Amino acid sequence: MEYYQHDLALVHALGHGGHADRCAPGILELLASVRGGLVLELGCGAGALTRHLLAAGHRVIATDGSDAMLELARAVLGGEVDLRRLVLPDDPLPAADAVVSVGHVISYLPDAAAVDRALVRMAEALRPGGVLAIDVCDLELGRVRAGEDPVGRAGPDWAVIAEFSAPAPDRVVRDITTFVPDGAGAWRRGIERHQYVLVDTALIPALLAEHGVAAAVGSAFGAAGLPIGLRAVTGIRS
Repeated sequence: MEYYQHDLALVHALGHGGHADRCAPGILELLASVRGGLVLELGCGAGALTRHLLAAGHRVIATDGSDAMLELARAVLGGEVDLRRLVLPDDPLPAADAVVSVGHVISYLPDAAAVDRALVRMAEALRPGGVLAIDVCDLELGRVRAGEDPVGRAGPDWAVIAEFSAPAPDRVVRDITTFVPDGAGAWRRGIERHQYVLVDTALIPALLAEHGVAAAVGSAFGAAGLPIGLRAVTGIRS
């Protein structure tokens, strides 16, 4: 099943852009050295980070694996933005001066081997001097999510409930129920199950170094810290 089908994509676009807004200043600072170059964004969603990249003057190819998300991004960003469907880890990546991603996109992949393949693809896509800036779920997230109470949020025309479980040390499952108006005076309920693979992010710099990227793992892109269990991976290709 494709993640982020229509209703959840809509709820995510309406109520969950804050993570990208918090990450944007730090990412833009990291991209200062490649201003004027091409930025490849992976997992753009409805364009929350894309807006910041474009406003800063970057040329952007924004990609996502969800058709529903791309449709929303197109509505928000306009028809002039280069939006493409791209599914990691095996779809080819265009050469770029920066590869960026927020929302732990590669953590949606099926296993650690797929995460490694995606990281290698990103490294190989970077031109010399290119910048990498992504976030990814660490093994710590499993300890945080295990036994966590359900979380609910609502806006004027949407509501969402998320329930978490950690069936294995390297897995987190999020069961998501959405409610949106059905256009006929009632509410439509949707259900999605998202599974995240967790990795030992301390091992990522060594992997990237084998492919020409000097990288570091941290708890933030800039001044604003990431949620517990999420790590920022940043680097430069030699």
